[in-house]
Amino acid sequence: MDEVFKALADHSRRRLLDRLRARDGQTLRELGAGLGMTRQAVAKHLAVLEAALLVTTVRRGREKLHYLNAVPIDDIAERWIGRYRRPGLRALAELRDTLENEMAHPAFVYVTVIRTTPERLWQALTEPDFIRRYFEDTGPESDWGPGSPVRWRMDPAQPYEDWGQRVLAAEPGRLLSYTWHGYRPEMAEMFGWSEERLAELRQEPISRVTFEIEPLGEATKLTVTHDGFGPVSEMRDSVSQGWPVIVSNLKTLLETGETLALAEG
Repeated sequence: MDEVFKALADHSRRRLLDRLRARDGQTLRELGAGLGMTRQAVAKHLAVLEAALLVTTVRRGREKLHYLNAVPIDDIAERWIGRYRRPGLRALAELRDTLENEMAHPAFVYVTVIRTTPERLWQALTEPDFIRRYFEDTGPESDWGPGSPVRWRMDPAQPYEDWGQRVLAAEPGRLLSYTWHGYRPEMAEMFGWSEERLAELRQEPISRVTFEIEPLGEATKLTVTHDGFGPVSEMRDSVSQGWPVIVSNLKTLLETGETLALAEG
C-alpha cells in the first residue's frame, strides 16, 4: 500500500490515471499528449503507477497499451472501510464500471496479487476440484493441452457441454489461454431472449481469455486479459462483471481455504 499512496501523491500521475479513466487502453504517446511533459517524464510516471499495480500494460503488435487497474484502490478501501461495504464484491464491480469507459474493440484487463505460489495458482486454474469451488460448481473443464476442447457448464445440475472452446496456449505456472464461448440457445432460455435477439448476439466474434502468472516476491501476480470483442459487445459487458467476482473468489480460496459468500441476502 505504500507504493499505491506514493503513486497517488503526485498530481501528474493522478492526471494520467484520470486519462485512463476517461479512455482505457492508451499508448504512451496518447497519454502524454497535451500534458506539457516530455515522453521520458510520462514514461517514468507510468513506471511508478505500474509498480503500484495501478496501471497494467498489454502488448498489441508494436504498441504497448495502458489500462487502469482499480484493485489496489479497492484493497485500501477494504482495509479501512470494508465493514461498511455492501456484501460480496458489488462495490468493486461498481468501482470498475465507473473507472472503465467504452471504446472500439476494448480488451478487459484485470490484475490482482495473491499470496500463493505460481504452481499453486496454476493448479487452481486447471484442476477440477479447485475450479468447481470458486466457480460455484459451474465453469470450465479440460485436460488443458494446447488444442484440447474446453467444456463448459452454466448450471450445476447440467452436464458439461462442448461449445467450441479450445485451449490456445498452456505453459504450467506461467500462461493459460483459451477461446471463449459464443451465445447459445441454452442462454436464451435462461435469460429470456427472443429468437431475434439471440440471432443478433450470435453475430459477435468469438473472444478469448488469457491468464498470465508472474512471481512477485512472496506472492504471485495474476493478469486476466479478455479480448477479441467487436466494437459493441454484450459479451464484454458480461465478462467485465463476471471476472472480478470469479478472480476475487479464487484469491480468497487460495489465501484462506474458503470461498466468498457471493449470494445476496
